[in-house]
Amino acid sequence: MLRAARALLATRDPLDAELGVSEMLGSWWGRRMPGIDVERRLGDGLIDRAAASGSAAGLALLAGIAVLGTSQRQRDLAAKAADGLGSAGVGRPAWADALGRARPVAAYVSGNRFADTDDVICVFRYDGVPAGAPGGTHAVIAVVDHNSGGVLRDAWVTTKVERLLEHCRGEAGGGDPMATFTSLRPERARALLEEALLRTDRATAGAADGRAAHHPAPAGLTGPSFAAHHALLRARVRALPRAAAQRGGRAPTRPLWRRDRRATLAARFLASEAAAGLSDSFAASRCVDHIIGYGCDVDGGRPLRVSPRKVEAFLLTWLPRRVVLLPEEQEAMPHVLAAWVRWAGPRHGLPEVAVGATLDALWEATSAFSTSYLDLAASFGLRQEVVRRLLPDGDLSALPRRMFAFPLLTSDLLEESAAEFDPATREGRRALLRLDHFGEYDAPVTHRGKHSAGGGPAPAARADGPDAEEQLAAHERLAERLWNGEPAALWPAAERLLDRGHTRPEVLRTLMRVAGAAEDGDDLTARLDAL
Repeated sequence: MLRAARALLATRDPLDAELGVSEMLGSWWGRRMPGIDVERRLGDGLIDRAAASGSAAGLALLAGIAVLGTSQRQRDLAAKAADGLGSAGVGRPAWADALGRARPVAAYVSGNRFADTDDVICVFRYDGVPAGAPGGTHAVIAVVDHNSGGVLRDAWVTTKVERLLEHCRGEAGGGDPMATFTSLRPERARALLEEALLRTDRATAGAADGRAAHHPAPAGLTGPSFAAHHALLRARVRALPRAAAQRGGRAPTRPLWRRDRRATLAARFLASEAAAGLSDSFAASRCVDHIIGYGCDVDGGRPLRVSPRKVEAFLLTWLPRRVVLLPEEQEAMPHVLAAWVRWAGPRHGLPEVAVGATLDALWEATSAFSTSYLDLAASFGLRQEVVRRLLPDGDLSALPRRMFAFPLLTSDLLEESAAEFDPATREGRRALLRLDHFGEYDAPVTHRGKHSAGGGPAPAARADGPDAEEQLAAHERLAERLWNGEPAALWPAAERLLDRGHTRPEVLRTLMRVAGAAEDGDDLTARLDAL
């Protein structure tokens, strides 16, 4: 990178210099390694290497990182190192004085009536650089994908600002009846982009360790273009003014949908003419709760928004991975969703042709949806009643860790005494764990939804005397954490140990030891990440 930074010395345009530095900083963006802060390790290493070089290329690189560094600490370190080289007589590139002086001119959002994605366009101009000069005025465009939980799918930069804006206005002005283009206050643009950046960082971390919050991060969450531009985008977002409500440092808020408000919306739909043809009112009620929940929690608080892509993402990605539906709910879901599209589409401003296109996409996805749920129990090798006991809350993502915590539930051993061994109650969990510790059984343990070879696991522990109850209590606390998925780093740590060939009892003992040594929640998460 230091050798590549020599090209910065031949650059006259400050925007080209920033793009070059941003591409370097993006080369490790999104990388995750257990126990290592990759961003800090490589960022600090690059700063140290550039400072030690004593060269003009090193100073050019430090000048860029001082503005584009992805943390305040990183920017401060680079600025201090750059000052040190400057004091030693190393020449500073001419463009360095313009860095950090890009000021917002205007902001816009371009999209369409389906609102699957929003292109947030922010126009900037360098102070002291004429408007017509190279790099004087430029636009940073960030693509927010609402069907993936509001993450940033892409980002790019252009100096052909007027051509871009003219194209967007022409499309929305009659070139495309579905196109939209509106101006934004810079404060609003900052709030939108900060929220999207936060969600992108969380989704990327979730994709790395398998614990994305509400929506499973799809493969290829962002492309290389976003990685190359993310440092520049963050710097431009920091240049945008904050809204008055944000000046205290609070994160931007999304539309608030409390439980009572969701219930009211569901009641209005179920009482509407669109829902009159739904024969099973109980199944319809359960289905519409999931539809509204997806819109509120995943789609940025917009349950009324419908589109072909949203329908497909809901039916084929989110539902099969997050929710266990009863057989009658599986049968009702496509019909309830169709009624919801007819009812919500016009309320969200969709023309009739767009509602029809959404319904077409729904019926095309129905066959694949039905197949995915018919194969659900068989894919895990479990009886439907076992799935219901393990997932009373319907959270399908919890199945592997709960099967690991309570493998006895997957056997026929407890079939006659299900009430006594209910994993959803403290008494039931304790009874299960006591049998796990001291009983003999033959049950399949499952990791990542696949059976382990060699039959059932050995009992979790073989403790006698006064240590037995203490060990059982520690196991109970751990099992409760696994059942609830708290902290989020717990199950990924267990998966890593299992992947390395450790047995279930070994993994349990390791996790109990780590949990017992932790001082607080943050310390526990750090210890788990280091495993």
